[in-house]
Amino acid sequence: MPRHESKLSRRAFGGVVGASAAAAAVGLPAADAQAQVADRERPFRAAPHRRSKRPNILFILGDDLGWADLSSYGSPHIKTPNLDRLARQGVRFTDAYSGSATCSPTRFSLYTGRFPGRTEGGLAEPIADKSAGLEPTHPTLASLLRDAGYATALIGKWHCGYLPDYSPTKSGWDEFFGNFGGALEYYSKLGLGGEYDLYEGDVREGDAEYKDLRYYTRVLTERASEYVRRDHGDTPWLLNLNFTTPHWPWIADGDEEESAEIVRRIKAGQKGALWHQDGGSVEKYTEMVQDLDRSIGDVLRALRKSGQERDTLVFFASDNGGERFSYNWPLSGNKGSLKEGGIRVPTIVRWPARIDGGQVSDEPVYTPDWTATLLEIAGARPNTAYPLDGTSLAPYLLKGEEIAERELFWRVRGERALRRGDWKYYRGKGGADQLFNLAGDRREQADLARAEPERLAGLKSAWEKVDKGLLPYPAA
Repeated sequence: MPRHESKLSRRAFGGVVGASAAAAAVGLPAADAQAQVADRERPFRAAPHRRSKRPNILFILGDDLGWADLSSYGSPHIKTPNLDRLARQGVRFTDAYSGSATCSPTRFSLYTGRFPGRTEGGLAEPIADKSAGLEPTHPTLASLLRDAGYATALIGKWHCGYLPDYSPTKSGWDEFFGNFGGALEYYSKLGLGGEYDLYEGDVREGDAEYKDLRYYTRVLTERASEYVRRDHGDTPWLLNLNFTTPHWPWIADGDEEESAEIVRRIKAGQKGALWHQDGGSVEKYTEMVQDLDRSIGDVLRALRKSGQERDTLVFFASDNGGERFSYNWPLSGNKGSLKEGGIRVPTIVRWPARIDGGQVSDEPVYTPDWTATLLEIAGARPNTAYPLDGTSLAPYLLKGEEIAERELFWRVRGERALRRGDWKYYRGKGGADQLFNLAGDRREQADLARAEPERLAGLKSAWEKVDKGLLPYPAA
């Protein structure tokens, strides 16, 4: 029986049980929203006889959001009603992954549809200076969709290189409003180097007539809401909406005193002040995630009021696994690691015109797949000189075709991982090859390397075959 035809997948069932058990163990209320979503969900089935025009695409990324940080994914203390509603209206993926374990390489894998190691800029984990970026000559999701007749915009975090050489507007986006770096202070908009990092196109807002010093998530929400309300005529559009929430610094809307203290440290030349290692808490993180949920709700309401909801494909995910205060249970590892907690991310897809709601899929999928999928759905052709590494999920989502068994590949400095079916090959910084069966061991605690040496050898060989085709890391 195909995986998606089971009554309730092992992974979906495990998420319900695991969240409830964890909540009981720490004396927290049960994850009611997650249980409610699971009760209403049915294994994914396509609706192949539906037809529609090419959709608008609203692609939303959270920043460093953990796999179980949404109440619909099992968090016992974070309430995310808007994203839970989005899940009920579409498909919730239980085994979805980011293209890498940190910010910029995952974005490279989304924008190019290829492994980060195919390009020099993708080797930076993450980009931290002006020496690397996404080459403007490389075709991107935006440039290919623009060539196919789409209007394109990116609002929020870019993190694929700095001016003057790299920019969204040099790589296929018609419009850009946001920050170039990997993080910024939410009020002052100061980046890691103390620079003001809020731009409209390639012009810094600080160089224009005004600076917008309001809380950054508010600013992005307003901009995105304006874009989806805009009259685009008959032109379909792509909007990449990249929030920085809940990335550090741990500042929620209203925390102006904490903001002022971080700004003081930045201006005093204190390196690492933006990392906020002496700040934050589970409670503050919860506040930030719930604010992200409210903000996404505002954008989705603007979309509905615009009359475009039915014909807009909405995608939501995180760019990698969670960080210090994230709730990742039962996964091991977090951001920066190729253990499940570093790369498995919450992922939701809604397209009312073509996909029924209230569904769950436990098919293993990851970031490069979505690039291939969106290009096919939009009728855009990939550039044959830059072959995609992802698999289009359009036949699965729209026609109900099976996804052939394949391998999901990851590489970061000091770590390697490859998943085939339920089996995962992993080598961490300790150098030992490990083998896990994720169907019964999502926490990656039962190393089956000795019990399954032939399987381990096969997966290791498959990883090394892909690795040979990638660029080597520069000397550290």
